[in-house]
Parts: sequence; C-alpha cells; structure tokens
Amino acid sequence: MKIKLLSIIIMAIGFGACSTPYSALKDISSFDELDYKYPVKKVYLPESEFTIAYTDEGKGDNTIILIHGLGSYLRAWEKNIGELSKTNRVIAIDLPGYGKSSKEPHSGMMTFYAGIVNELVKELKLNKVVIAGHSMGGQIGMTTYLQYPQIVKGLVLVAPAGFERFTKGQKQWFRDVMTVDGVRLTTPEAIQNNLASNFYRVPKDADFMISERMQMRSADEFIPYCYAVVQSVYGMVGEPVIDYLQDIKVPTLIFFGEKDNLIPNRYLNPGPTVDIANYGASKIPNSKLVMIPKTGHFLMFEKPEIFNRETIDFLKGLK
Repeated sequence: MKIKLLSIIIMAIGFGACSTPYSALKDISSFDELDYKYPVKKVYLPESEFTIAYTDEGKGDNTIILIHGLGSYLRAWEKNIGELSKTNRVIAIDLPGYGKSSKEPHSGMMTFYAGIVNELVKELKLNKVVIAGHSMGGQIGMTTYLQYPQIVKGLVLVAPAGFERFTKGQKQWFRDVMTVDGVRLTTPEAIQNNLASNFYRVPKDADFMISERMQMRSADEFIPYCYAVVQSVYGMVGEPVIDYLQDIKVPTLIFFGEKDNLIPNRYLNPGPTVDIANYGASKIPNSKLVMIPKTGHFLMFEKPEIFNRETIDFLKGLK
C-alpha cells in the first residue's frame, strides 16, 4: 500500500515524459546551470534570509506573480509568460529549495511560502498583486491571501491543491511514505512513466522538463531539493485551506483539466475531478471555474492558448 501511495505522490512531482537518452544528458554541478528561457534575476530577502530567483517580464496595470507546483520550477510557465506579459507585468518565481533559488532547509509549510511571497512583494516594492499558482502553488496563493490579504487583488488557481479533504489517517500516510531517499532514488523509468500522468496528452515540447529533472540529480543542491519536496508535502497536508475557502473575498479564476489524474488523489479519494472543482468554486464567493476538456493536471502547459486567453480576460476585469 505504501508503494502505491508513494507512486501517486511522485506523479505530482514530475513534469511529463522525455525522449532524450539518459546517457546523453550532461551532468551539472549547480541548478544555476539549468537553461531558462527568460533572464533570471535574484533578490535577497533579509527577514527570511533566502535568495529568490525570478523572471520579470512586461509591464501594465496588473502585476501577476506565478508560483509553480510541487517539485517544479518557474520554467513551468514558459508557455504563458510571453502572452501574459504583453499587457501585464509578469513575475515567475522559484520557491525556496527549488530551481535557482537558495536551498537552506525550511519547514515547507504553506504559511512559510506565503511569508516568502509577502516579503518578495515588499522587497520588489510592488503594490497589490495577482497571484497565480499551479497545484501546490495554488494552495500557496490561497494561503498568501488568507495571511496577507492587503497585498492580493486577485487569484488564479490552476489545478490547485487545497480543495480536497484528507483525514488524519490519510495525512499520516503522506508523512510515512514521503522521505528524502524516496525522492532521491526515483528511477529514470519511474520519472518517465509515472510523471506522464501530469498530462492528458504529453506535449512534445515537454522533453526539457524531464531531461532537466534528470540533470538535477548530479547537482550539489539535489539533496536539499529533495528535502524541500518532502517538506512541501508535509506542509500541504499540515496546513489545509479547505475550511477557509469562504474567506477568500478577491476575484478568483479557477482552472481544472477534465482529465486531471492527480486531483483528487486516485488512491485515497477516488472520484471525478469536476466534483472537487465544483466544491472549491462553490465555496469561494467571487470565483469563476473553467473546466478544460481533454486536459490533464499541467493544464497551463498542455493548453496554453485557453489558459492565456482566460487569464488575460480575467486580468482586464480587475480594478
């Protein structure tokens, strides 16, 4: 049973499938060697003492902060930054422990990440922002609003974690099966086969996500990254938002793929994704739900045209 559950969790950590031969991949010594499409900046946050890597593109009346999901990095948004930045300022971040951000040990709690977002807003001297979060990033976005409502003018929740209720026993299962070694020792075959579950149809241009995930294993920061992934799982189940959805008062755009294989958890809470989506949307007062047919969990990468169009229209409507 533990093996089955761990496989489901690991599916949420990956990004797709890869055709690149593993033996052809170049070792890297640092995550800083990863090839990002947009120029990366870094800012030191003096209160938390973390350095956050981010990209900063475009300008406009709205500033939107893009937050990736579990095990991911800011490259998850590469199909969205270009379009969104035509009329908005778009800041995509690597969370602490991920991508090119610093990797000191941390709690992984959702309130910790919310504090990072709040401090980033202060350091970059931003006004109220829109927060877009994918999967775990969606739960971070909701937590940020609940903790720091004064900095948030809207939310874009992309296949968000946080709409699903887990029992105490189920939460303990997550804590039991998630270990640093479990993440560290994930085989190439498991990465390729299991992580395709993030998509309904794996896009051909998703190759870089898996090849870079493979390259990360040779980097000095790989163990701290694995630790961050484990702590993040603990954080998601340890600080649920499901009982506070009705307290989210800002305009909220919610996306789910109709063929999401990860939400709800197919092992713990089997059922249709649309039920979870409708439940969450019904609890958030000023929300709009967009269900995308023939689309999986990583919807902003699989169907960027729909995501970009709906998000741009949503941003236009914000005051």
